[in-house]
Amino acid sequence: MQEIRLRFSKTDTAKYISHLDINRAFQRAFSRAKIDLWYTEGFNPHPYMSFSLPLSLGVESLCENVDIRINEDIPMDEIKRRMNDALPMGIRIVDVYSDFMDCHEIAFSDYVYKFEFINNEEAFEKIKAVLEQDEILALKKGKKGKRRIFKETDIRQFIDKYNISIRDNQIVLNIRLLAGSEKNLNPSLLFDTIIRLIDMDFEYKSISRIRLLTKDLKEYR
Repeated sequence: MQEIRLRFSKTDTAKYISHLDINRAFQRAFSRAKIDLWYTEGFNPHPYMSFSLPLSLGVESLCENVDIRINEDIPMDEIKRRMNDALPMGIRIVDVYSDFMDCHEIAFSDYVYKFEFINNEEAFEKIKAVLEQDEILALKKGKKGKRRIFKETDIRQFIDKYNISIRDNQIVLNIRLLAGSEKNLNPSLLFDTIIRLIDMDFEYKSISRIRLLTKDLKEYR
């Protein structure tokens, strides 16, 4: 048995595929690619697949990872070729390797946000003012008894560093957020909070995760 990691990108319309459907898409692709996956034992055997820090719906990524176990010895470049022939549009394997880090080593995620507004200059100043605050209160869904409620949560503590500018008629926000099993900020929650606080309608937006990092700022692989 061999344990390997596949790094893949999820772009364009694939960003709207849920994590559950991504899982199913990979299972079908492995079958079409004729890669013999190792199955768990017990009453309900299923192929071993472990995803590192899956993203919420609508967010692109250049650095998704799935760990698998296979029952045969196949060259890494052959696995990459077979899988790219079998996967749906928008999902592409960019690397395959066997020496990789534990997912608990993830500490930060780097994102690129792109916004367009009718008045980019006004929106830029408002977004900048929000990010400069010592406290940024987000509304997170919660429960009180059987009732669903919104709780205010300070998400400023999850922002490590950022840079914001206007380029090619877009507001571009490069931001590093805390990520991992202990502290993790949903990038969509940050976007929703910014839009709510600046009280402006946007014309276009995109969110892309470009890098995962360890606490020592090494690239997570």
